[in-house]
Amino acid sequence: MPPKFKFAKEEIINAALCITRKNGLSGLTARALAAELNCSVKPIFGLFENMEAVQQAVYSAAYNLYLNYLQEDMSKGKYPPYKASGMAYIRFAKEERELFKLLFMRDRSRENIEENREEVKPLLELIQHNLGLCEEDAYLFHIEMWLYVHGIATMIATSYLDWQDEFISKVLTDAYMGLKYRYSKTSDELTLEEANRNGNN
Repeated sequence: MPPKFKFAKEEIINAALCITRKNGLSGLTARALAAELNCSVKPIFGLFENMEAVQQAVYSAAYNLYLNYLQEDMSKGKYPPYKASGMAYIRFAKEERELFKLLFMRDRSRENIEENREEVKPLLELIQHNLGLCEEDAYLFHIEMWLYVHGIATMIATSYLDWQDEFISKVLTDAYMGLKYRYSKTSDELTLEEANRNGNN
């Protein structure tokens, strides 16, 4: 009789996560997963309806890993909490490149950025507390800051940049301070500055 393989769902997910870390989601096939587990595909499909269900489980596992990065960096105290969230995002891109691509560099055309607003509410509250902004301005501040952080992270994940933490920390501070200055200005002050610039051109 052929040997019977028994696996817990978590073991299959961990094996699938391991493959994705090395080869990306495109490398996660039933055959590759069976080889990683050293079994046939039968135990896999005894616990998962299809490979799409396996991929969804990998996505959830990868996202939980990212949340662990966030929690760890924000609780360390090395950086202020809001800055730590950006540093964690970039660190995740550096250390888990394929998982970062899976979560944050896939086709997201069917998603609405406004739907994710609730997820970043704790970060908005930090901005509101630190800078005295209303929620709407805090959200706009975060979006502008996130564009900067995401740009660095994607260039690191694709091996275009190889920046060290010290330099990353510096450029994030520069971006934050620039936005802080911008959002601390009243509309009247900004109009006056613009008029002065135009008058000097």
